[in-house]
Amino acid sequence: MLEIFQYGFMRNALAAGVLVSIACGIIGTYVVINRIVFLSGGIAHAAYGGIGLGYYLGINPVLGAIIFSIASSLGMGMVHRKTGQRSDTIIGVMWAIGMAIGIIFLDMSPGYKADLMTYLFGSILAVPASDLVIMLVLNVIIISLVSLFYRQLQAISFDETFAFVVNVPVDRLYLMLVCLIGLTVVMTMRIVGLIMVIALMTMPPAIAGLFVKDMKRMMALSVLLSVFFSFTGLMLSYYLNLTSGATIILVAGVAYLISFLIQKSRQKRKAEANLQSAN
Repeated sequence: MLEIFQYGFMRNALAAGVLVSIACGIIGTYVVINRIVFLSGGIAHAAYGGIGLGYYLGINPVLGAIIFSIASSLGMGMVHRKTGQRSDTIIGVMWAIGMAIGIIFLDMSPGYKADLMTYLFGSILAVPASDLVIMLVLNVIIISLVSLFYRQLQAISFDETFAFVVNVPVDRLYLMLVCLIGLTVVMTMRIVGLIMVIALMTMPPAIAGLFVKDMKRMMALSVLLSVFFSFTGLMLSYYLNLTSGATIILVAGVAYLISFLIQKSRQKRKAEANLQSAN
């Protein structure tokens, strides 16, 4: 099996899977704990505007996606903080506008966009070395900021009221967090595509959250699970000639369903044991 890694594109794919797994494991944990999956989905789809912008300007679409992701993250983050429950509608509108802008830019861009589908549906086998450098830089930024503000981010994730009382800059940290989500989206889109990016960002942390409660352990387990899903999905897609992004997500989805059933079974047995002991 390992002989396939003699090919450069397979080594790039494995490296991309590891780099993306680190970001998804760390930032995905915050997404799950803070219950902002919908907000993250809005950022992911709005990033399509940046891809169109990159094609239109003749630059790397990933760089365009970074610019658009950060801008949409700040916009959606401020809307979510200021409007509360009404934010779903506004974020949905911004989500649609971002994708529409991307389509318009693509219509205005000359030439044939041969690799456009890789940004929508992912293609881990087509990740170039230049994108690996960008992923590495983004990972360094994410890890550095999370390490520096770990306690503050933990405070706003579990008890925002207490964070306010002890003078933690909640709004600024929240906007920083959604910007980190935007950067993670940009990294992940080359692996599973913008359409399924949230699945890879949320399923490993969701599985980890079923078995561990400590945030650091949840992050570590999420990273390991994401690496496993990426590697397993990569192998299956290569040997079975399947779409890599969809295969990775399907592996993660099956693992989540199995984990959920195991956890429910454990809870049922525990409840029955407690009932018997009470009688």
